[in-house]
Amino acid sequence: VVWVDAHTDMNTPSSSPSGNIHGMPLAALLGHGSAELVGLVGDGAPALDPRDVVIIGARDVDTTEIPLVRELGIKVFTMHDIDMLGLAHCVNEAYAIALDGTAGVHLSFDLDGVDPQDAPGVGTPVPGGLTLRESHVICEMAARSGKLLGMEMVELNPTMDVRNKTGELAAWLIESALGKTIL
Repeated sequence: VVWVDAHTDMNTPSSSPSGNIHGMPLAALLGHGSAELVGLVGDGAPALDPRDVVIIGARDVDTTEIPLVRELGIKVFTMHDIDMLGLAHCVNEAYAIALDGTAGVHLSFDLDGVDPQDAPGVGTPVPGGLTLRESHVICEMAARSGKLLGMEMVELNPTMDVRNKTGELAAWLIESALGKTIL
């Protein structure tokens, strides 16, 4: 799984400062948190192996979820990493990790990973995010891998959007992930 998000979404009910469930999905998929969430997989085993998960674009991480991120060894490319190492390096490494020994990759794209200037229509905007072009590169590289198994585009909040700017971006990013190219 390549998880694009401003947040790591690795809170549990006991670690979350807000108690908001939308900050818990990755933890639950990795087998941590409330039994009701973890049990959605069905058999009680975690849905994901932490060795196969990479987060891109994190810049607003609760201090209470950092211990779980570190304990599980989740690879996280923060915006600082992207600034220092370059997006291409980070994304190439992310897909290499996610594809190592797996049948393919699932791209989870939270629109709050994108800077609010390009994606204002989200519920939890955080300045300093991915640019429009960086977001496309992540999706274009999913298509280029030839191993994209699934994708979800989340956090679109039409009531917060400006002239459907974020909605149009979401559709455009999905097209890129499905193989649409410039030429």
